[in-house]
Amino acid sequence: MFEGLHHVQLAMPRGQEEAARAFFAGVLGMTEVGKPPVLAARGGAWFRAGGLELHLGVEDDFAPARKAHPGILVGDLDELVRRLGDAGQEVTWDADFPGFRRVYASDPFGNRLEFLQPG
Repeated sequence: MFEGLHHVQLAMPRGQEEAARAFFAGVLGMTEVGKPPVLAARGGAWFRAGGLELHLGVEDDFAPARKAHPGILVGDLDELVRRLGDAGQEVTWDADFPGFRRVYASDPFGNRLEFLQPG
């Protein structure tokens, strides 16, 4: 019945698209995906890398997701941690998931992100 996950949506404050681009495209190296015109009028931004697509949607009464989060598989966790550190982003290492190395970080809006590498 299910074939995969198309995207994950995170919320962001209105008018912060440039901050989203700087982080998701600039720091993480994702590619921005054009939104359909009717959805582009609402603000926000969409990003893609590998098989992952993240949609950031504007929420007028924005509050960051501090517990709920996407778990994003990466091929080189050390490189990602370096990129996050170079951008001034804090990461928290966590060894509680057997079979994976993982860290937690936040996007510029405070949404929690989990990055995992098998091994």
